[in-house]
Amino acid sequence: MPSDRRSRGERMSRREFLRRLGGAGALLGIGAAAAAARRRAGMDNTVWQIDPDVCVQCGNCEINCVLAPSAVKCVHAYAICGYCDLCSGYFRPGAPELDTGAEYQVCPTGAIKRSFVEDPFYEYTIDEELCTGCGKCVAGCAAFGNGSLFLQVRHDRCLNCNDCSIAAECPSGAFRRVPASRPYLLKVVEA
Repeated sequence: MPSDRRSRGERMSRREFLRRLGGAGALLGIGAAAAAARRRAGMDNTVWQIDPDVCVQCGNCEINCVLAPSAVKCVHAYAICGYCDLCSGYFRPGAPELDTGAEYQVCPTGAIKRSFVEDPFYEYTIDEELCTGCGKCVAGCAAFGNGSLFLQVRHDRCLNCNDCSIAAECPSGAFRRVPASRPYLLKVVEA
């Protein structure tokens, strides 16, 4: 009757050696998979986001995102906005007229909608379906206005790539990982 126990002087057969080696390899593989799952679970607790105070509106968000159009969209901090007639995030510098003609708008896709509130105030809203994340309106608002327009990663679109292609190309280092429980870095009114 064969026994799995061997006396000290007996040698292990090649078949038994390979079976044990395969078992040990399987255990190592399971351990490695479990460690990778733990690392991945830690990463799932964070998401990519743009720090609006560091962003320089370089245009990389539009061209480097793996999605088309980009998961980065312009958002509007209404609490900061002055609701100006002449919005530098909406109109091209030196626009001869303040109307909604495409030739006067900064946004190449017409994603910013301008609507009259009361004289002399207008409200500007972003149509995120049209926004490509180019940042031209954000640059205009930051240069001549109060900075109420800024870029953010929209997490209903973002794939949360391990190595975000936009973050890799961001010249200002504005992209960073933030807790998924608080995924947006919003601008606030400075006191």
